Amino acid sequence: MSESLIIYVHGFNSSPQSWKARQLQAHMDALGLGHRLKVPKLSHWPEEAIRQLQAEIEAADGPVTLVGSSLGGYYSHWLVEQIPGVRAVMVNPAVYPYRLLEAWLGDNTNLYTDEHYELTPEHLAQLKALACPLQADPSRYLLLVQTADETLDYREAVEHYAACAQFVQPGGSHGFEQFEALIPAVLAFAEGRIDLPEPTPLPAVSL
Repeated sequence: MSESLIIYVHGFNSSPQSWKARQLQAHMDALGLGHRLKVPKLSHWPEEAIRQLQAEIEAADGPVTLVGSSLGGYYSHWLVEQIPGVRAVMVNPAVYPYRLLEAWLGDNTNLYTDEHYELTPEHLAQLKALACPLQADPSRYLLLVQTADETLDYREAVEHYAACAQFVQPGGSHGFEQFEALIPAVLAFAEGRIDLPEPTPLPAVSL
């Protein structure tokens, strides 16, 4: 049987150099599993980002688990709903990014690559076109959220994924503090198991 592939799907204005992506890579490298992880650099255009991710999934020789952070969670949801067999770990996922990003219209700079681009109403329209209900088997999703997320209302994700396995941790941040403690649960989910630790409360991260 082919090994499962994990694809980390980064969020808005992020990159493969994001903190969680690097932690996941280091953990899997230490286990000798680094070859099972891909972290594509996604376009800021939603339609193009989806095409990139679809190409990665189609090229995989075996089952695929997405690890979607923030906007990456929104993309991951659409892909699970469209492609049979794909599973997703949703990390502080954006449920309505086309609303959230209205405040970011105009010039933007990627925090990691220094790429400059303009966020336009067309970006928001492409995001809204990806909106879809949860109709796939709920066991194909695992939700990880922290309640002190300063960017998103964690309750939107808890409600949206009410039928799915959930890890709801008091405190933390949008970046998801102590993500490394959840990596074993991510890898277990990729193997078809739910193995979550107790959600120990964390201090909220002040900005």
